[in-house]
Amino acid sequence: MLDPDLAGRLVELIAAGAHTDELTFAAEPGVELETGLSSRPVTTEQSNTSLIFGNLYILKLFRRISPGLSADVELHRALRDVGSTHIANPLGSISGDLDGKPVTYGMLQDFLDNTADGWAMAEGSVRDLIGEADLHASEVGGDFASEAYRLGEAVANVHHDLALSLGTAQLDRAGLERTVATMHRRLDKMVATIAELADYAGPLHSAYDALLTVGYPIAVQRIHGDLHLGQVLRTLNGWVLIDFEGEPARPLPERSAYMSPLQDVAGMLRSFDYAARHLLVGLAPDPQLDYRANEWAERNRGAFCDGYASVGLDPREQPALLRALELDKAVYEVAYEHNNRPTWLPIPLGSVARLASDGADSQR
Repeated sequence: MLDPDLAGRLVELIAAGAHTDELTFAAEPGVELETGLSSRPVTTEQSNTSLIFGNLYILKLFRRISPGLSADVELHRALRDVGSTHIANPLGSISGDLDGKPVTYGMLQDFLDNTADGWAMAEGSVRDLIGEADLHASEVGGDFASEAYRLGEAVANVHHDLALSLGTAQLDRAGLERTVATMHRRLDKMVATIAELADYAGPLHSAYDALLTVGYPIAVQRIHGDLHLGQVLRTLNGWVLIDFEGEPARPLPERSAYMSPLQDVAGMLRSFDYAARHLLVGLAPDPQLDYRANEWAERNRGAFCDGYASVGLDPREQPALLRALELDKAVYEVAYEHNNRPTWLPIPLGSVARLASDGADSQR
């Protein structure tokens, strides 16, 4: 991938619709590709290998291969087919057989130049707030709330378009019980190895069980599956979602299953918490900084939900579901930070503490 001549050959094969050995290179219907472009690898940390060709195309090569059509390719095609404006259009793919099973090796897309990463934008906003001694989040020049609102609109529109293209269903009682049981098992496994979670096990189990008493139907559909501020780009025209693979560690059938759209919402709410508090990691405890970080997080979480509600259902109208999904995500984060970045553990653990202490109103 570091050899521009060899890498350029991949786009030529896609443009030609070539078949070689057990590989199929194919452009999307109606797409004509320019060839002979220079390439450069994307150097940021990610779970795939991506190459940019002449600021026109980006080719993502999947390093974690699962049998079946990539969810990233499938969902990009579904969104393109209904005219979504919140994706980079798919242009081609590389597929084949591995051990007798169909697999997807790569996807070519439009390259979106002049974009800003959502995490970087949020981090800059938090840095501006912390640098001010006496201003509220709404008064700082780098206030992110208007962008959080637009991001909520974009996510809701993507959910609407996925539902339009790929359909919806309702989670039946048996499915709900399976979901809750999975949450309980995950928590029990984490509590057994992470002592810091033990104090919250009771309230967490209660929050999960509250899902079994909700009085509203739970709609499910295809979703992004691993949504956070690092999976969105701000272009000149608005927000774009990227990387529709879901959590790569999960099997493809699980990533391709219908899920509640609020799972994506919960992921983004968790990301706002991370953005607000990660700059405080390693600093001496400071109640004023904690207050400001919490103010930023709550302002932008609220703005995101307001934007989402302007297009679809207000996530806050299903508090038991949203709380359980956010707690489940936070428990996963506790395990991740415990194993990989112990100094970051207070971020998700603090969120678990706050969510676990929420009042009974959250369990309606």
